[in-house]
Amino acid sequence: MAGREGVFVPTTLPMDANLPWLTSVKQSLSDAVHHDRLGHAVLIQIDPGLGGEWLATWLAARLYCTAETVKPCGQCLDCRRVVTGEQPDMLRLSPIDESKEIRIDQVREMDAELALTSHGGGRKVVIITPAEKLNRNAANALLKTLEEPAGSSLLVLVTGEPSRLPATVLSRCTPVGVPTPPTEALEAWLRTQGNRNKDWRAVLGVIGPRPLVALQVEAEAIVNLQRETIRALDQVLAGNLDPVETAESWGKERFTLRIMSIENWLVSRIREWASGQKVANTEALFAALDDAREARQLAETPVNKPLAIERLLWRLNAASTKRRPG
Repeated sequence: MAGREGVFVPTTLPMDANLPWLTSVKQSLSDAVHHDRLGHAVLIQIDPGLGGEWLATWLAARLYCTAETVKPCGQCLDCRRVVTGEQPDMLRLSPIDESKEIRIDQVREMDAELALTSHGGGRKVVIITPAEKLNRNAANALLKTLEEPAGSSLLVLVTGEPSRLPATVLSRCTPVGVPTPPTEALEAWLRTQGNRNKDWRAVLGVIGPRPLVALQVEAEAIVNLQRETIRALDQVLAGNLDPVETAESWGKERFTLRIMSIENWLVSRIREWASGQKVANTEALFAALDDAREARQLAETPVNKPLAIERLLWRLNAASTKRRPG
């Protein structure tokens, strides 16, 4: 499903979905459940679009599943209730409506629910995603819950940006890291999902290593946007493009995708410099990368989008080969 400004939300996957990059993590979590070593709070650190929320849901289903063999089976009543959000002992905390953040009143409601006896007499599970959207007051309230957990409750936090969470919250969670798979592995997986002729490498080059998001975008439009952006950025870096005029055009639509494309282009240029393939004004490139990442985080706020892009382009204009001696 496509959201505002090109922000895409992956569709729900079945519990038996094959996501190879999560296989070892699932096994580790399953073993922790089996040996009762899970603790009361887990922090799943995973890049957006790699299945973090799905993994959290899978873990909840693993806890509630009543199958005698492989868990979660995805077929029993408890598994189906987890997937549909009808499991009475499971809660989800996500940003509500247009606030774009998780608020303190949501955490307070969670605490009140955790204080009640579970419907099934077992564990209560709360999935908080994306956890970096907790505002300061909500994070402080959550910290109290983490310090004094209610009964046998389990809090599962999912984030692609753990550095945006308070250190006090991080220290009270068991970290579960998910390494980003190689692009080739993600391309191969995407081809198994159909549309084998799509240029998945180009799509991932714009949106980053987010295969579940890649399935939801218009691949051809993404590829065209990437090509247009690369051509323009190369001209900016050569000092042949007007940053003001370009920023005005780019800021009108597909801002998030444009910023993602710029960000990935910058990363590629920095890697080329690091490997000795090209000479570059690295100070300007790194400064532009910082600006791009900040702009991406502000994409869903009333930020002046043309101005944000113009700032980026002026950074690159400062790195112009025409402005460097020799």
